[in-house]
Amino acid sequence: MKRVLLAALLCTPLVGAMAASDNGSGAATGADPFTQGNAEAGAAKAAPCVACHGPGGNSSNPEWPKLAGQNAAYTFEQLQNFKTGVRKNPLMAPQAAALSEQDMRDLAAYFAAQPFSPGVASEEAVARAEPLYRGGDAARGIPACAACHVANGAGVAASGYPRIGGQHATYTANTLRLYRDFASSGEEMPSGNFGIMAAVAGKLSDEDIDALASYINGLQ
Repeated sequence: MKRVLLAALLCTPLVGAMAASDNGSGAATGADPFTQGNAEAGAAKAAPCVACHGPGGNSSNPEWPKLAGQNAAYTFEQLQNFKTGVRKNPLMAPQAAALSEQDMRDLAAYFAAQPFSPGVASEEAVARAEPLYRGGDAARGIPACAACHVANGAGVAASGYPRIGGQHATYTANTLRLYRDFASSGEEMPSGNFGIMAAVAGKLSDEDIDALASYINGLQ
C-alpha cells in the first residue's frame, strides 16, 4: 500500500529529457515549446478525455483534476508515467496505453492552450491559507507554496512545477493527504518534487489542507 501511494503520486520533472527527445514530428509552427506537441492535432485526439476531464479539460467532477491550462511539460510527463506504470490509476492506465509519444505531446499541448475555469475560495479559507500559501510557516518548517507554484498558482513549466491554481478543492485536498500519508509511512523519502511535497504535506493539519485546497481553487 505504501509503495502504491508513491507510484500514484510520483512526478519527478523530466523537462530537459523531454525537450531533448523530441523526434520532430510535432515541430510545426506554434508547437508547444517544451513538448513540441501540436494543439490542433491534440484537439482531434481529446474526445475520449471529455468523459472524465470535461470539455476543454475543465472537469465538473471534483474528484477528477482539471487539465485546462496545465503546462504541457507536466501533462506529457504524467501521461508517460501512466503508460509505463510509474503512476498507477485503473482509469488512466488503459487510456495512456493506447497513446503514442506524439499523441501525448499533442494532447499536452492542447490542454495547455485551453482556458481554465477557477473556482471560488471561502472567506475562512483565505484567512487561514493565504499566509501559508504566500509566506509559509517558518516555525513549522513549511515553505511558501508560492515559491514553486507562484502567487497565482500557475506553476513553472521549465522547472516541472505544475499549475495548481483553479484546481478542484476536493482533488487538491485528496492529493495533499496522500502525500501526507506517505510522509508518515516510514518509507524512505524520495528525492525530487515528490519528496519535497511529501515533506511539506507531512507538516500540514487537516485544517491547513482543507483551507489551502479551497484557496488554491480560487486562484487565477
